[in-house]
Amino acid sequence: MTAFLDKGKQPEGGRFLAFDHVTFWVSNAKQAASYYVTRFGFEPVAYSGLETGSRKTVSYVVRLNKITFLLRAQYQPEETEFVKEVAYHGDFVKDVAFEVENLDYILECARKHGAIVVRDLWEEKDEFGVVRMATVKTFGDNTHTLVDRSKYRGVFLPGYQTLSPDPISKYLPKVEIKFIDHVVGNMTENGIENAANWYTKCLQFHRFWSVDDKQVRSEFRAFRSLVVANWEETIKIPINEPVSCERQSQVQEYVEYHGGAGIQHIAVYTEDIISTVENMRKRGVEFLTIPPKYYKLIRERLQNSKVKVAESIDALERLHILIDYDDEGYLLQIFTKHAQDRPTLFVEVIQRSNHNGFGVGNVKALFESLEVEQEKRGNI
Repeated sequence: MTAFLDKGKQPEGGRFLAFDHVTFWVSNAKQAASYYVTRFGFEPVAYSGLETGSRKTVSYVVRLNKITFLLRAQYQPEETEFVKEVAYHGDFVKDVAFEVENLDYILECARKHGAIVVRDLWEEKDEFGVVRMATVKTFGDNTHTLVDRSKYRGVFLPGYQTLSPDPISKYLPKVEIKFIDHVVGNMTENGIENAANWYTKCLQFHRFWSVDDKQVRSEFRAFRSLVVANWEETIKIPINEPVSCERQSQVQEYVEYHGGAGIQHIAVYTEDIISTVENMRKRGVEFLTIPPKYYKLIRERLQNSKVKVAESIDALERLHILIDYDDEGYLLQIFTKHAQDRPTLFVEVIQRSNHNGFGVGNVKALFESLEVEQEKRGNI
């Protein structure tokens, strides 16, 4: 594992603040939104459709604390870019939006360094103020929308009407996930360097962390990973690429079923992973199963570790939560099964205790767990 300590020169003209929202392109936005409400504990926030003057697409916005998902579908049976991409990729994350300061500078810097501007600077306004946005292309068919909402006080964006709370929420266990910890992109083979260079040049991100295929491998499979981040490190984008091995990794499986590079998973942060996972399971969220021998080894290794895990290892084993640690701290993480029909997008739940890694120590256990699921799908 390599941690990059030199962030380079701090950008002078603009600032990336946080993940603003994640946009999914789907075939049925109403039902997709309901899935995240009932299973993950999101609440309906806003709606845009025929009733609000949106004639071509319908959008539902759901939110849980600082995590906002926008689910969008097309109305008419026209062969548009939207229809082609959903048909090709299946339901997928199309756009990851960032909240920024000094949008003009950030956009001009991206353009100057070769970024493709999908939609140039535009404004939307209503009685709550004005939002300024621009969209640039990143890897695959994905985009990043840059959002300046400093002069807006509405619930989401202009053009949306507020939705009432879902009546089912009061009957279900509460889920306390706080914000997006990171969003992971999978590349095709040998695509990781080009993607990382795009972020460092066009968005002025820096390389934060990396592991090679000697560190993230099992007996039969491996991949590489490199993480880029903004200066404040409030936005982290791990980028993975497959490595040719005897068996295909989950990264290669993703690329094949998605049809190229794209967003593999969204990691959401919690301060109490045990309660969060217990309540998610009660709501019907399905997680990967970790082999019992993993916890036997963890117990043995932790006896000689400087770090003491506060949580009960028995509870973590019961819930299939993974543990990664070093001399300074530890993290706890768990991965859901895929959130749609194709074996592509899933969600990670993560809790950190003075540990800024991404679970490299759990790769072997994760590979074994994923192998069980891949074998069921006939993709071993």
